[in-house]
Amino acid sequence: MKTKIFIDGSEGTTGLRIHERFAGRDDIELLPISAELRKDTAERKRLINEADVAFLCLPDAAARESVGLVENENVRIIDTSTAHRTEEGWVYGFPELSAKHREAVRNAKRIAVPGCYATGFITAVYPLTAGGILPKDYPVSAFAMSGYSGAGKKTIAVYEAEERDTELDAPREYALSQNHKHLKEMQKITGLDRAPLFSPIICDYYSGMLLTLPLYTDMLAGKQKPEEIHAFFCDYFKGEKFIRVMPFGKEAEYNGFLAGNSCSGWDGMEIYVTGNEERVLVSTRFDNLGKGASGAAVQCLNLILGCDEEKGLNL
Repeated sequence: MKTKIFIDGSEGTTGLRIHERFAGRDDIELLPISAELRKDTAERKRLINEADVAFLCLPDAAARESVGLVENENVRIIDTSTAHRTEEGWVYGFPELSAKHREAVRNAKRIAVPGCYATGFITAVYPLTAGGILPKDYPVSAFAMSGYSGAGKKTIAVYEAEERDTELDAPREYALSQNHKHLKEMQKITGLDRAPLFSPIICDYYSGMLLTLPLYTDMLAGKQKPEEIHAFFCDYFKGEKFIRVMPFGKEAEYNGFLAGNSCSGWDGMEIYVTGNEERVLVSTRFDNLGKGASGAAVQCLNLILGCDEEKGLNL
């Protein structure tokens, strides 16, 4: 029997990407909604409760409203918004973090897919805190660059307009007030004592993300060398299909540069460890619409369906 899927918010960037990843799958039946009824509460309620799994690709308030429409106790919800990522009763959809996380996703009724920036940050920080290398009171900071697709349809239209402000030609730092919406999950999931300093940068390319965590080695447990941190990540993510720890010194192949758009269209993630004996950089590179959004959502679906995690995804 095919699994019935409803995508609430199917016309948004994430919803469209999820829909694309179901192309050619014979184990899924998509429940369509007509364009004129996409915002009709009664029709959305009917389809959510008819589905086996409902994806929510909506703004936070609309996602909460959709959850409130659920009456069928057997419906599983996979929410890609920020609304439920730190809420009680919701499983954080990041199976690679530990065997416990993977098992929780597999059995969950309510899954909150991580934010794109949070995905890169947590991949770098969680293993280090869980392994006792990074103290939880460390003054963590990170910076990241992203393609403009992560900002939604309105921003995409601004960047792709024929006539636009010349400032869009250059990378632009934002969230200057240090109140970015992903900070809450970044801190909670990693267990840090306080929210990190975080500087996101939107760039003039469509998709792809690069996040970097700088570390002073003398503030880490055991004053770790970069080679030792690299070996730790290799062991931590050994056997994971979606996460590749790149060989130490791999950045030399890029003439000392890492581009933010190199993983666009791919559903996996690369981890780079660089630096020297005093200062280390842990960098994560992936597609903000892939492992940072729709790809991660489909991976969670595959887990709860009991099929290969990479089914329908680009690895």
